[in-house]
Amino acid sequence: MRKQVVFGLAVMISTFSFAQKKELKLADKAIKSSNYADAKAAINSAEALLSTMDEKTKAKFYFLKGKALYANGAGTDTEIADALSSFKDLSEIEAASGRTTYTAQVNEMKLEMSNSFIKKASDAYEQKNYGVSSTNFENAYRMSTSDTLYLFNSATVAVLEKDYDTAIKLYGELNTLGYTGISEEYMATEIETGEEQKFPSEMIRDLSVKGGSHDNSKNVKTISKVAEIAKNIALIYVELGENDKAISAIESAKLTSPNDLNLILSEANVYYKMGNTDKYQELIKSALEIDPNNVDLIFNLGVFAAEEKDFDTAKSYYDKAIEIDPDFSKAQMNMAALILDQEQGIIDEMNNLGTSSADNDKYDLLKEKRQQMYKDAVPYLTQVMDKEPENLSAARTLMNIYSALDDVDNFKAMKAKVDSLEGGN
Repeated sequence: MRKQVVFGLAVMISTFSFAQKKELKLADKAIKSSNYADAKAAINSAEALLSTMDEKTKAKFYFLKGKALYANGAGTDTEIADALSSFKDLSEIEAASGRTTYTAQVNEMKLEMSNSFIKKASDAYEQKNYGVSSTNFENAYRMSTSDTLYLFNSATVAVLEKDYDTAIKLYGELNTLGYTGISEEYMATEIETGEEQKFPSEMIRDLSVKGGSHDNSKNVKTISKVAEIAKNIALIYVELGENDKAISAIESAKLTSPNDLNLILSEANVYYKMGNTDKYQELIKSALEIDPNNVDLIFNLGVFAAEEKDFDTAKSYYDKAIEIDPDFSKAQMNMAALILDQEQGIIDEMNNLGTSSADNDKYDLLKEKRQQMYKDAVPYLTQVMDKEPENLSAARTLMNIYSALDDVDNFKAMKAKVDSLEGGN
């Protein structure tokens, strides 16, 4: 009886082995003919026998499965994800067994696949097809997990797609990896043009300097992306109405970088999005303590004060921004707008006057005040036009002011400018 049982098992094992080889052979043949439908059918049949395969056969199975599902780039997103998983299983089997039968072929395929994913991701991004772009950036990362920038790109583009679940998952993975996004860039100045250029490697940069085409070589650290990741996670939670999680995301990031200016600004933006304007102002002022001459921060406080109808505070911030950077056109333009916003109040007051002698005197004073308001706005708008001669909004406003001031010559000149700009559009 014992001999019969042993004999029966031997026959069973032999049958399984034959079936495995047959299906894998069919899959291999179909792949070589680019008949991926038949290849996948054969792989599905072989997969039922996976538990009976030895390590060598399993390696071949995972190799063929990956190729069949990838289908030379024609596989669906799910199939490609499964193909990447299959190649990972293959790598683990070969690493454990010490065999490298398929390693070289897989590495070659991975490079080809990675380049394909990156191109698809970039093309889709240009076409604003953010879902496809995000998927392919993630696939590129899965091919080479040392290229964490692709995982960051995938998460960021998922935000643009409003695929918040994917974005949160990928950002969480980045945080687990301890990703900062900080890298070293190799820079040198091209002598002929005087332009600073970035090189793909330190060796190539140094060779260019040695060859005499470049000088002033330097290594530059890129800015950390920790603050951007924390901000994006927080803003996603704000969008989902989960404000507690939003604040928690920022607080977690602050544990490692409490004085990071970008992180403070990210936190400010989150509070602004949540409608907590007091906390927003507090954080912007904290940021100014770190960077007191940051004109963008000062300008933002001016914008906020203007929105709150606090004329004097807004003016003081715009003045300070212009003092630090006289070429800061946004502050110049907003200062002019701030001044002209006072016009409606003057008009309302004029319209509410009666016909008495006292009211007539008051009317004349208000008219003079209105004229002075126009004159106060002119220098700011003129400076904007000096720096941005094609700024149609500034040109139109100046034209209307000159008309109100009966300044005929300047009105005609500015009207010609406006007509020219509108004709160009």
